[in-house]
Amino acid sequence: MITVSPSPRLSRPACTDWREAWRASVTDPAELLALVGLPELAARLPEDNAGFALRVPRGFVARMRQGDARDPLLLQVLPQLAELDVVEGFVRDAVGDLDAKAAHGMLHKYEGRALLIASGSCAINCRYCFRRHFPYGDEIAAAGQWRDALAHVRDDSSIRELILSGGDPLALATHKLTELTDGLAGIPHVARLRIHTRLPMVLPERIDDAFIDWLSGLPLQKVVVLHANHAREFDASVDDACARLRAAGVTLLNQAVLLRGINDDVTTQAALAERSFAAGVLPYYLHQLDRVAGAAHFEVSDEDALALMDGMRSILPGYLVPRLVRELPGEPSKRPVVARAR
Repeated sequence: MITVSPSPRLSRPACTDWREAWRASVTDPAELLALVGLPELAARLPEDNAGFALRVPRGFVARMRQGDARDPLLLQVLPQLAELDVVEGFVRDAVGDLDAKAAHGMLHKYEGRALLIASGSCAINCRYCFRRHFPYGDEIAAAGQWRDALAHVRDDSSIRELILSGGDPLALATHKLTELTDGLAGIPHVARLRIHTRLPMVLPERIDDAFIDWLSGLPLQKVVVLHANHAREFDASVDDACARLRAAGVTLLNQAVLLRGINDDVTTQAALAERSFAAGVLPYYLHQLDRVAGAAHFEVSDEDALALMDGMRSILPGYLVPRLVRELPGEPSKRPVVARAR
């Protein structure tokens, strides 16, 4: 039986400024291991963080289980020697982002939607990140007050939805986000703003009064796609952040990545779906791993993924079962993962 703790009543966010919490993040793997009671594992860490820096907010660290080397939150962020393995089919640009560039900092892959690389920064560096090798220094839409990106959107009347991604777009100060939406005000064909972000999950202090005031005042339809892979990523502070977003008129969705040893069983996925919905967040996508170099050890086979989905459908209502999808370069949309005909 799956049990889900009820969401607490809406309260004010923690008084800690989100920038202070960001600056206090753990960036030393040895310190992270000491904080979770596993200092002996420091000898197994790859040199130079396997070429991908560690960053994790202390509030997220506090949700990890003490003394558990297989903790699913820890494994998402701790550098591993397996990241150094060279595996055929795992490449630096796994989803063809660089081929989809339409303007400075803008990707245009799908009909009716354009994506802005709003920021190159994240509050947490997930080891399976499909953009872990992305050249953020050259491709940030916010540089130059969004001019190139806004010009592209203005000139293409087919774009009805603007997607903010990164990095994490909420790494930007609210006044910088305001610059963008002020520029959208004169573009009538844009109806929706979609924000893909991990910050309400890992740094819920970011959902502060100034941010909510900006979001509440937007005349656009607003969708925030969160990214949680495990039910224990939710706590009372995340529930509060989600409640504030919903009160600002936001539709909340969750997308997860299917990760070996972290969430690749029916019980864990069902608990994630129930817990996210308890926080007012509807399960949306379950992604098969993007085959980015350094992440092969997280991959789950399609056969196992499809069996997992069958198991979820047998115990959950349909609206709590996310769609299993994969992103492939050059495809016009995410591709559903389905069983092959025999």
